[in-house]
Amino acid sequence: MPFYQYFNGEIFPISAALFETNDLGLLRGYGLFDYFRTYNGVPFRWDDYWQRFENSATLLKLTVPLSQQETSKILADLHALSEEQEVAFRFVLTGGYAPDSVNVVKPNFLIRTEALPQDNPAGRLKGIKVLPYEYVRDLAEIKSTNYVHMVLMAEEMRNQQAADLLFYKDGEISELTRSNIFLFKDNVLITSDQNVLKGITRKVVMELAQPFFEIQVRPVAYDELMSADEVFTTSTTKWVMPVVQIGNHTVGNGTAGKNSLFLQGLFEDMVTEWGK
Repeated sequence: MPFYQYFNGEIFPISAALFETNDLGLLRGYGLFDYFRTYNGVPFRWDDYWQRFENSATLLKLTVPLSQQETSKILADLHALSEEQEVAFRFVLTGGYAPDSVNVVKPNFLIRTEALPQDNPAGRLKGIKVLPYEYVRDLAEIKSTNYVHMVLMAEEMRNQQAADLLFYKDGEISELTRSNIFLFKDNVLITSDQNVLKGITRKVVMELAQPFFEIQVRPVAYDELMSADEVFTTSTTKWVMPVVQIGNHTVGNGTAGKNSLFLQGLFEDMVTEWGK
């Protein structure tokens, strides 16, 4: 797999060391990223991902050095060099090199081509466990590189055989560390609009659900989640993943819910046909 990466105007092998040590992403954690993949060799919802990436950059007051059209050409070149039908792309935009270790001079822009993450068909069929974690992300609409809480809790998640953390604060839920969360109550699909990253898979799932369910996008109480009939999470890597256990609490009857599996099927059908 000859994967390559783009960095500030040049293409390098994926193993090449690129960053100098006075980058604000390293010194101050000042950076953002985005992540998406291809289906049938075509980038999925490319316009949506680019818009979110630009929005994150604007909120962090960083200038994206390329246009969407210029970036599309780079993606095509990196994809061709990989010699793979399907790839994932990871964008990273940092504050760049700062002589005074504070002020942004010129951002650094990295695009990595990566192998697709390992699928989790068992999780999609049987559901996953998550751990409640009292925390809300700072600047939640930015897909920042700060995942410190996920890393801190990685061993605990392994010990408890949990797949992720569920963030909540002041009695309201927001999201998981890397994905959005939905619940079904009496066939109404509900998801939070507070302190969440506006996931592209989240957006797609709501589009798919619109003809079949009432949808409510609003603040969601933690207790409301605990009494849900079904819970699932969405992301590029999870697709539509049922959540059947939250800490010691069993969701519904402890199995993947019929509505969650229905939406999972709609999503899988869509990506199977993507770009054809």
